[in-house]
Amino acid sequence: METIIEAMHLNKAYNDQVTALLDVNFAIGKGEFVALLGRSGSGKSTLLNILGGLDAPTSGEIRIDGKCIDFSDRKALIALRRGSIGFIFQSFNLIPALTAQENVEYPLLFNYHEKAARRERAADLLATVGLADRAHHYPREMSGGEQQRVAIARALVGDPLIVLADEPTGNLDSRTRDEIFDLMRRVNRERETTFLIVTHERELGKRTDRTIELLDGSVVS
Repeated sequence: METIIEAMHLNKAYNDQVTALLDVNFAIGKGEFVALLGRSGSGKSTLLNILGGLDAPTSGEIRIDGKCIDFSDRKALIALRRGSIGFIFQSFNLIPALTAQENVEYPLLFNYHEKAARRERAADLLATVGLADRAHHYPREMSGGEQQRVAIARALVGDPLIVLADEPTGNLDSRTRDEIFDLMRRVNRERETTFLIVTHERELGKRTDRTIELLDGSVVS
């Protein structure tokens, strides 16, 4: 299996006193559906932020699709986030003043897509996540599950190689949690998009291809 994400001897420390990550090593194959498990404070979100180029490690190396991330190159980090990585957050992070379709379209504005192409792409993805009839509704008019579906569509709009999801079901009831998790799994299988999902729920971890577990900033399994 082709490797899409590789972390090598990754360390992250704050103020030389707090160690968030300690010699983290792992690899994820293209098209895998992987859970990143760990208690609160274990370093899960820190690791996800580094993988997505939102934060920089103190030392170590990250390779995405075979290319080493240069954390000192701001333009390269922006290009990485726009072209290779999609993000899903626990709090949805939708723009309140935009409709569902406009929220999904929004990332394409920065890639200079034509308006018609943006609309077509957003409409297609909203249909994929089962929200074609909610395209012109605002976040305040949608349930938590519907908002997270919009967030998933937005994460996919740039056709990323990888989706990084930080507790994407954390604010949802158990039924909606399962629906969202199943939706991500379906997208993973149909589009062969690699997913790395941060969760503290071991039950969800059992439904992935495999798990990576962090404890006190280190990989333990």
